Amino acid sequence: QVQLVESGGGLVQAGESLRLSCAASGRTASNYVMGWFRQAPGKEREFVAAIRWSGGNTYYPDSVKGRFTISTDSAKNTVYLQMNSLKPEDTAVYYCAAGSLGAPLQLTAGRGRNYDYWGQGTQVTVSS
Repeated sequence: QVQLVESGGGLVQAGESLRLSCAASGRTASNYVMGWFRQAPGKEREFVAAIRWSGGNTYYPDSVKGRFTISTDSAKNTVYLQMNSLKPEDTAVYYCAAGSLGAPLQLTAGRGRNYDYWGQGTQVTVSS
């Protein structure tokens, strides 16, 4: 079992930044992929970013590329999502996920069903 706990959400104004954290505990594996997803009210869950623990390969959708950065701290077993130049349309509950996804990330990381474990989510609200 893997437990994931997100933190760092909050209310910010457009153009500001936030850093989300996802602390992982339990049977994490070096071949795991860590992903961030978000879901706004009335909308489907959307993939935001992914990173492979071993090697550090990352993958982003075009909607956040250049603004969001995913990273890991192995010593703390924590994954981060640095979000810059936030927009009102980034408002959502952000979820951390973990799974033993196969390569390449471009083909597997964007699908939520490929992940085995999920956190409880953290709210991000961006005001205009």
